[in-house]
Amino acid sequence: MNEGLQCLQDDHAWVARRPAELLYARRMSKPSIASPPADRIELMETFVRIVEAGSLSAAAAQMGTTQPTVSRRLQALERSLGLRLLQRSTHAMTLTADGERCYDGAKELIASWRVFASELRGAEDEPEGLLRVVAPHAFGQQLLVGPLSDYMRDHPRVTVEWLLYDSTQDRTPDFVGDGIDCAIQVGEVTDPSVVAIKLSEVPRIVVAAPSLMAGRAMPVHARELAALPWLSARNFYRTEVLLSHVDTGEAHRVTFRPRFTTDSFYAMRSAAVRGIGVGLMSTWMLADEIAAGRLLHLAPQWRAAALPVHLIYPPSRFHPARLRRFIEAMRAKLPAALAEVTRPV
Repeated sequence: MNEGLQCLQDDHAWVARRPAELLYARRMSKPSIASPPADRIELMETFVRIVEAGSLSAAAAQMGTTQPTVSRRLQALERSLGLRLLQRSTHAMTLTADGERCYDGAKELIASWRVFASELRGAEDEPEGLLRVVAPHAFGQQLLVGPLSDYMRDHPRVTVEWLLYDSTQDRTPDFVGDGIDCAIQVGEVTDPSVVAIKLSEVPRIVVAAPSLMAGRAMPVHARELAALPWLSARNFYRTEVLLSHVDTGEAHRVTFRPRFTTDSFYAMRSAAVRGIGVGLMSTWMLADEIAAGRLLHLAPQWRAAALPVHLIYPPSRFHPARLRRFIEAMRAKLPAALAEVTRPV
């Protein structure tokens, strides 16, 4: 009897506990309120697109979805973070302070996720997406366009943003802040925080127009160049150049006061052709001018040290296929492109 009563009491206790257990089980079986990682990436991508497009409707059009969908994603992201990211009114939309931090962090997180996913898919994954490259003006406008065209032809799912300026001579690009994948740099790499791959090097010689040399003796030794008017390339030399004899190795430093200073090699070449002054330039830019007689090679046994050409990019455990393939293309094709446009001078 006591055993039966105990069993009955146990049954009543189990029945009493059952609703609580069922409720707990139901709660545990429901999807979590927090979005899974893939959904959060989607929410952040939507937020970045809203900011860059300038409005919810523009972002929806770019993403091929509806404005209510974009609005719901934004609200879901704000709820999950517990932050207000955008201030919206009838006529304007602005980022809050939290929104600015979220925007910068979201861009970096999205880029990292895409790189990680690309790496996991394997080395044979087809490159896709946007590749942003910084290149020097002269190289980027002429010499690199051929290898770049071949790369884009081989990888049709990649789009390229080709940014031409010579700031890499003074500072390393802000790879993360500006969303830059890599940069081409002519000259030595002094920043230890980047990965630098040497692609090739460019010889440099001294040239002048026949009009400038009219009535003057053609210089043979480097010291004779100092008496001539000079052009200056502010990114590489300003008031002096170091030249070496190709056979003996003798070195001589030529000092001068430039008549014309520029940061554009195209401008320098044009100034040299018009007889403004003597210039030290890369041979790949000069072969046609020398062959046509528009420029003369001065003191031909004396040359400046060749400038190395590097491809630089930030270190990372993962790099997207589009960057890996671009590096391979530049390493394979740039030396050939240089050889094609450089004739013996």
